[in-house]
Amino acid sequence: MSTTQQLQDFAQQVRRDIVRMVHAVKSGHPGGSLGCNEFLTVLYQEVMEYSTDFTMDGVNEDLFFLSNGHISPVYYSVLARSGYFPVKELGTFRLLNTRLQGHPTTHEGLPGVRIASGSLGQGMSVALGAAQAKKLNGDSKLVYTLHGDGELQEGQNWEAIMYAAGKKVDNLIATIDYNGQQIDGSTDQVMPMGDLRAKFEAFGWIVLDIEKGNDIDSIKKGLAEAKTLTGNGKPVCILLHSEMGNGIDFMMHTHAWHGKAPSDEQLEEALRQNPETLGDY
Repeated sequence: MSTTQQLQDFAQQVRRDIVRMVHAVKSGHPGGSLGCNEFLTVLYQEVMEYSTDFTMDGVNEDLFFLSNGHISPVYYSVLARSGYFPVKELGTFRLLNTRLQGHPTTHEGLPGVRIASGSLGQGMSVALGAAQAKKLNGDSKLVYTLHGDGELQEGQNWEAIMYAAGKKVDNLIATIDYNGQQIDGSTDQVMPMGDLRAKFEAFGWIVLDIEKGNDIDSIKKGLAEAKTLTGNGKPVCILLHSEMGNGIDFMMHTHAWHGKAPSDEQLEEALRQNPETLGDY
């Protein structure tokens, strides 16, 4: 088990990775990546049971599916620093013929990635298939997913959400990055979704909130509680109240950094705010 300080150090190094990767190719999505950093850090470093001897079927290990695939910088960094592939490969992000494409794909065989996720709204459906397969195979491990709140404006999500409860897929924990921002502004401006807790509960899910979605200890507590709620005949939803751009002051409280690379000066400032902890790639 990692200490809170070890997890914070891990997350701080991931923040450096994110901004360096996006800056290097002048392309990518730093805002949401930074907002989900602490969550993925805790998930991979503390919660999930998995093997870095990667296989696509993931028998007898917990599975994770990233649905909002544009936040690939944080996903790749966490995977690399969790031992799935060499950290130095982060330097190939979005380059020609890289395994680290702008949105995760499977045909390059990047360890840790089980689905291509660029077209939003599909991750829940894939995860449901995996979760049901585990039940059929007598595999007691869990399936985790991550979705953007703006992504829930895609209708396929709600078909899958209805199916999950209807078929009692209770080995699934779906987390919504509830930051209230998307590429064109706030989610309320673009397409208001109302009360997400009430919606998921009306569809038959168990719902819990992690109010401090960038606080390591709050995330640890929330994920631990979510695990205790599995196996009760209902899928579990976590509403993760995160801050887009968290950890870099000029990227916070705005949707502007959804898909924008920092300048040289902005990169320097971002790195100054997040000193090296585990070693740059």
